[in-house]
Amino acid sequence: MAQDIREMLKSDDKLSADKMPQGHEKRFLTKLESQNSKKGYSSIFFLKIAASMVIFLGLGYGAFKYLDKSENIKESKPQEIAQLKTLGDVSPSLKKVEDYYVANINLELANMDINDDNKELFDGYIQKLEELNKEYERLSVELTESGPNELTVSALIDNLKFRLNLLYRLKNQLEQLGDTAKQNTIS
Repeated sequence: MAQDIREMLKSDDKLSADKMPQGHEKRFLTKLESQNSKKGYSSIFFLKIAASMVIFLGLGYGAFKYLDKSENIKESKPQEIAQLKTLGDVSPSLKKVEDYYVANINLELANMDINDDNKELFDGYIQKLEELNKEYERLSVELTESGPNELTVSALIDNLKFRLNLLYRLKNQLEQLGDTAKQNTIS
Protein backbone atom coordinates (compact mmCIF):
# COMPACT_ATOMS: atom_id res chain seq x y z
CA MET A 1 0.00 0.00 0.00
CA ALA A 2 2.94 2.28 0.54
CA GLN A 3 3.72 4.24 -2.60
CA ASP A 4 6.71 6.25 -3.45
CA ILE A 5 5.86 9.93 -3.41
CA ARG A 6 8.03 10.54 -6.45
CA GLU A 7 5.98 8.09 -8.45
CA MET A 8 2.80 9.87 -7.42
CA LEU A 9 4.12 13.26 -8.48
CA LYS A 10 5.18 11.90 -11.88
CA SER A 11 1.71 10.50 -12.48
CA ASP A 12 0.24 13.82 -11.32
CA ASP A 13 2.33 15.69 -13.89
CA LYS A 14 0.86 13.48 -16.58
CA LEU A 15 -2.64 14.44 -15.40
CA SER A 16 -1.85 18.14 -15.19
CA ALA A 17 -0.35 18.08 -18.65
CA ASP A 18 -3.88 17.71 -19.93
CA LYS A 19 -5.31 21.04 -20.92
CA MET A 20 -8.37 22.61 -19.34
CA PRO A 21 -11.24 23.66 -21.56
CA GLN A 22 -10.81 27.13 -22.95
CA GLY A 23 -12.28 29.91 -20.69
CA HIS A 24 -12.60 27.50 -17.77
CA GLU A 25 -10.36 29.59 -15.53
CA LYS A 26 -12.34 32.75 -16.29
CA ARG A 27 -15.69 31.04 -15.58
CA PHE A 28 -14.27 29.57 -12.37
CA LEU A 29 -13.01 32.95 -11.13
CA THR A 30 -16.34 34.64 -11.95
CA LYS A 31 -18.30 31.99 -10.04
CA LEU A 32 -15.85 32.22 -7.16
CA GLU A 33 -16.19 36.00 -6.97
CA SER A 34 -19.99 35.86 -7.12
CA GLN A 35 -20.06 33.24 -4.35
CA ASN A 36 -17.64 35.22 -2.17
CA SER A 37 -19.43 38.51 -2.66
CA LYS A 38 -22.79 37.00 -1.70
CA LYS A 39 -21.40 35.27 1.36
CA GLY A 40 -19.29 38.26 2.33
CA TYR A 41 -22.22 40.65 2.07
CA SER A 42 -24.60 38.45 4.02
CA SER A 43 -22.07 37.64 6.75
CA ILE A 44 -21.08 41.32 7.12
CA PHE A 45 -24.75 42.28 7.17
CA PHE A 46 -25.49 39.76 9.92
CA LEU A 47 -22.41 40.85 11.86
CA LYS A 48 -23.64 44.44 11.75
CA ILE A 49 -27.07 43.37 12.98
CA ALA A 50 -25.53 41.26 15.76
CA ALA A 51 -23.25 44.12 16.84
CA SER A 52 -26.22 46.52 16.88
CA MET A 53 -28.24 44.11 18.99
CA VAL A 54 -25.38 43.67 21.45
CA ILE A 55 -25.03 47.45 21.81
CA PHE A 56 -28.80 47.89 22.14
CA LEU A 57 -29.09 45.15 24.76
CA GLY A 58 -26.13 46.57 26.67
CA LEU A 59 -27.63 50.05 26.73
CA GLY A 60 -31.03 48.64 27.67
CA TYR A 61 -29.53 46.64 30.52
CA GLY A 62 -27.59 49.66 31.75
CA ALA A 63 -30.68 51.88 31.63
CA PHE A 64 -32.71 49.23 33.43
CA LYS A 65 -30.15 48.95 36.23
CA TYR A 66 -29.92 52.73 36.55
CA LEU A 67 -33.70 53.19 36.69
CA ASP A 68 -34.11 50.19 38.96
CA LYS A 69 -31.63 51.72 41.41
CA SER A 70 -33.52 55.04 41.48
CA GLU A 71 -36.86 53.20 41.86
CA ASN A 72 -35.47 51.25 44.82
CA ILE A 73 -34.62 54.53 46.51
CA LYS A 74 -38.10 55.96 45.86
CA GLU A 75 -40.03 52.83 46.81
CA SER A 76 -38.20 51.47 49.83
CA LYS A 77 -39.15 48.08 51.18
CA PRO A 78 -40.48 47.93 54.74
CA GLN A 79 -37.14 46.50 55.92
CA GLU A 80 -35.29 49.45 54.39
CA ILE A 81 -37.72 51.99 55.87
CA ALA A 82 -36.75 50.81 59.36
CA GLN A 83 -33.16 51.74 58.54
CA LEU A 84 -34.01 55.27 57.31
CA LYS A 85 -33.13 58.08 59.64
CA THR A 86 -35.83 60.43 60.85
CA LEU A 87 -35.65 63.81 62.49
CA GLY A 88 -35.85 62.03 65.84
CA ASP A 89 -32.56 60.27 65.05
CA VAL A 90 -30.86 63.63 64.60
CA SER A 91 -31.93 65.23 67.87
CA PRO A 92 -34.60 64.84 70.60
CA SER A 93 -35.92 68.37 70.02
CA LEU A 94 -36.39 67.62 66.31
CA LYS A 95 -38.24 64.45 67.27
CA LYS A 96 -40.70 66.59 69.25
CA VAL A 97 -41.19 68.85 66.22
CA GLU A 98 -41.72 65.87 63.93
CA ASP A 99 -44.14 64.21 66.37
CA TYR A 100 -46.10 67.48 66.74
CA TYR A 101 -46.61 67.86 63.00
CA VAL A 102 -47.36 64.19 62.37
CA ALA A 103 -49.91 64.12 65.20
CA ASN A 104 -51.65 67.28 63.93
CA ILE A 105 -51.68 65.95 60.36
CA ASN A 106 -53.26 62.70 61.51
CA LEU A 107 -55.75 64.58 63.72
CA GLU A 108 -56.84 66.85 60.86
CA LEU A 109 -57.26 63.87 58.53
CA ALA A 110 -59.32 62.03 61.14
CA ASN A 111 -61.62 65.03 61.67
CA MET A 112 -62.42 65.52 57.96
CA ASP A 113 -66.07 65.01 57.05
CA ILE A 114 -66.08 63.50 53.57
CA ASN A 115 -69.24 63.03 51.50
CA ASP A 116 -70.19 62.79 47.84
CA ASP A 117 -70.29 66.59 47.44
CA ASN A 118 -66.72 67.19 48.58
CA LYS A 119 -65.04 63.89 47.64
CA GLU A 120 -63.47 65.30 44.46
CA LEU A 121 -61.96 68.23 46.36
CA PHE A 122 -60.71 65.88 49.10
CA ASP A 123 -59.15 63.49 46.54
CA GLY A 124 -57.26 66.38 44.92
CA TYR A 125 -55.76 67.38 48.26
CA ILE A 126 -54.94 63.78 49.13
CA GLN A 127 -53.04 63.47 45.85
CA LYS A 128 -50.98 66.56 46.78
CA LEU A 129 -50.38 65.08 50.24
CA GLU A 130 -49.13 61.85 48.66
CA GLU A 131 -46.66 63.83 46.51
CA LEU A 132 -45.41 65.62 49.64
CA ASN A 133 -45.13 62.28 51.45
CA LYS A 134 -43.00 60.83 48.61
CA GLU A 135 -40.78 63.90 48.78
CA TYR A 136 -40.49 63.43 52.55
CA GLU A 137 -39.39 59.83 52.00
CA ARG A 138 -36.82 60.97 49.42
CA LEU A 139 -35.50 63.53 51.90
CA SER A 140 -35.31 60.82 54.59
CA VAL A 141 -33.21 58.70 52.22
CA GLU A 142 -30.97 61.72 51.63
CA LEU A 143 -30.69 62.24 55.41
CA THR A 144 -29.73 58.58 55.82
CA GLU A 145 -27.18 58.54 53.00
CA SER A 146 -25.48 61.90 53.42
CA GLY A 147 -26.05 62.45 57.12
CA PRO A 148 -27.80 65.35 58.80
CA ASN A 149 -27.23 68.81 57.41
CA GLU A 150 -29.13 72.04 57.83
CA LEU A 151 -30.71 72.01 54.38
CA THR A 152 -32.07 68.48 54.62
CA VAL A 153 -33.43 68.96 58.16
CA SER A 154 -35.06 72.27 57.14
CA ALA A 155 -36.56 70.64 54.05
CA LEU A 156 -38.03 67.82 56.17
CA ILE A 157 -39.59 70.29 58.62
CA ASP A 158 -40.89 72.48 55.79
CA ASN A 159 -42.44 69.41 54.18
CA LEU A 160 -44.33 68.65 57.40
CA LYS A 161 -45.46 72.31 57.61
CA PHE A 162 -46.67 72.23 53.99
CA ARG A 163 -48.68 69.09 54.65
CA LEU A 164 -50.31 70.55 57.77
CA ASN A 165 -51.07 73.87 56.03
CA LEU A 166 -52.52 71.96 53.09
CA LEU A 167 -54.87 70.15 55.46
CA TYR A 168 -55.89 73.45 57.10
CA ARG A 169 -56.73 74.84 53.64
CA LEU A 170 -58.70 71.70 52.84
CA LYS A 171 -60.59 72.00 56.12
CA ASN A 172 -61.47 75.66 55.37
CA GLN A 173 -62.62 74.83 51.85
CA LEU A 174 -64.71 71.92 53.10
CA GLU A 175 -66.34 74.23 55.68
CA GLN A 176 -67.05 76.84 52.98
CA LEU A 177 -68.46 74.16 50.71
CA GLY A 178 -70.64 72.89 53.57
CA ASP A 179 -71.84 76.42 54.37
CA THR A 180 -72.68 77.01 50.72
CA ALA A 181 -74.56 73.75 50.54
CA LYS A 182 -76.55 74.68 53.68
CA GLN A 183 -77.43 78.10 52.26
CA ASN A 184 -78.59 76.53 48.99
CA THR A 185 -80.87 74.09 50.82
CA ILE A 186 -82.36 76.92 52.95
CA SER A 187 -83.04 79.13 49.92
